[in-house]
Amino acid sequence: MTAWDISPSGVQGVLTNTATAAEGLSNTGKALEKTVPSAAKSAGTIEKGGVEKSGTQGPVAAALGEFFNAYQKDLLYVAERTSNSMTGAATATNYYVTGDLEMAAKAQQEALKEPKIDLPGAGGKQGAK
Repeated sequence: MTAWDISPSGVQGVLTNTATAAEGLSNTGKALEKTVPSAAKSAGTIEKGGVEKSGTQGPVAAALGEFFNAYQKDLLYVAERTSNSMTGAATATNYYVTGDLEMAAKAQQEALKEPKIDLPGAGGKQGAK
């Protein structure tokens, strides 16, 4: 693992900041889901007199609908990608930390093993002829 240099606390800080930003993005998306349809409805129809009827939506309502449909997919993509990236970064960092602990435990176990001393000529293979 010599090529890796991860600061778990640094990763945690970045993930915390990203979560705060993602929450703002999520809140904006939720607000758009409510306000855009309301704005489109308020923009009226092509009927005369501005009275709400079941007529064809007007150009402003149609433009708002197009805008929302075009960007809704992008917003959902960004939200999902952000979530997946945050989860992946946290999981990878946890594996990194766990890997370090496993390597430390393995090194400790190896250090605690009884050493095998092979003296020449004392029944061992080294030096014995």
